[in-house]
Amino acid sequence: MKVTVLGAGVIGVTTAYYLAKAGHEVIVLDRQPGPGLETSYANAGEISPGYASPWAAPGIPQKAVRWLLMKHAPLILRPRPDPAMAMWILRMLRNCTAARYALNKGRMVRLAQYSRDKLIELRAETAIQYDQRTRGTLQLFRAARQLDGIGKDVAVLRGDGVPFEVLDADGCVAAEPALARVRGLIAGGLRLPNDETGDCYKFTAALAALAQSRGARFRYGVDIRRLQIANGRIEGVETDAGAATADAYVAALGSYTPRLLAPLGLTVPVYPIKGYSITVPITDSDRSPVSTVMDETYKVAITRLGDRIRVGGMAEVSGFSKDLPNARRSTLETSLTDLFPDSGDLPAATFWSGLRPMTPDGTPIVGRTRFGNLFLNTGHGTLGWTMACGSGQILADLVGGREPEIVTSDLGLGRYAA
Repeated sequence: MKVTVLGAGVIGVTTAYYLAKAGHEVIVLDRQPGPGLETSYANAGEISPGYASPWAAPGIPQKAVRWLLMKHAPLILRPRPDPAMAMWILRMLRNCTAARYALNKGRMVRLAQYSRDKLIELRAETAIQYDQRTRGTLQLFRAARQLDGIGKDVAVLRGDGVPFEVLDADGCVAAEPALARVRGLIAGGLRLPNDETGDCYKFTAALAALAQSRGARFRYGVDIRRLQIANGRIEGVETDAGAATADAYVAALGSYTPRLLAPLGLTVPVYPIKGYSITVPITDSDRSPVSTVMDETYKVAITRLGDRIRVGGMAEVSGFSKDLPNARRSTLETSLTDLFPDSGDLPAATFWSGLRPMTPDGTPIVGRTRFGNLFLNTGHGTLGWTMACGSGQILADLVGGREPEIVTSDLGLGRYAA
């Protein structure tokens, strides 16, 4: 079968790889000059099935008010006359109940754990390299009240069978020796030893090359304009380089997916939630993290990627803005210098922002649409890197008419109609 994948971020590329592996003729279209150059380019670097949780949770509305008033706020809201923004926020707030949180988290954990297993399998089969480390994630608490409040998280981890360790300050230092220099800042931590780290951009570029070796073709610098319909099916993609036709189509355009599908009468509740990162050259390895440290106070992840430190975080609701305010960089630098002082060359750091495609319930949209040959793989939010391989395999199974290895009936667009 000939399949056109729209988008060459980590989700589009993993989809293309698994489709090509299954024997399909695959073409990938993307406006950028190469793979992984937008939201996948400089994310926090975490592969964290253990932290696969929806942002919409009980107590979040109250916390959000406090966060908005902080100097180094993890949440930034820039209101604008945007009906899509207002609708997304209202839908997200509706999911901030205990029952919906449990339902949504269950979906996310199922997909995230499956994706981790597929990544391990992929690594064994291909020896793909992407500055990966398999040394876990440490969620670090600066205040005792933060540590005291992890009871519900621990109960969920235990219920899902996710290995974890609750650590005191000494335990945190044992996991991340460089923290010994700032031990006085640490109240304790929650460590997930099975989590991984890696450079998402390097992974995406390497996997695109592997997909090409299996016959997939990548057409870069192509502006996707609209989908053409005939007899209840997609008959082609109109681009600035002419029309492209296939037997099946996969929309994996992240935050831009709703714009493409709205003319078809498909409402896709995905909205861009902006994140920021800095990438810092390491100057002292002994003062640097060995894996990922999640600074709970600022909601910032500090990750070791080879000879660099990636510091990423924050959630800004500001539409499709890609500006780089100095205040956001300051937050990232503050977290790094607090916990890992003198570890890297901050003046040489690169500053980046990306638009995470978020659904109001946290779960990505992976599955069919009412058009028989149009499939969606979008809305992964902050967990695109974590869920990429599983989502790609599921899409390849669905396109090929095979039953996926996990339950996927509640991952599609139809759950919103229900």
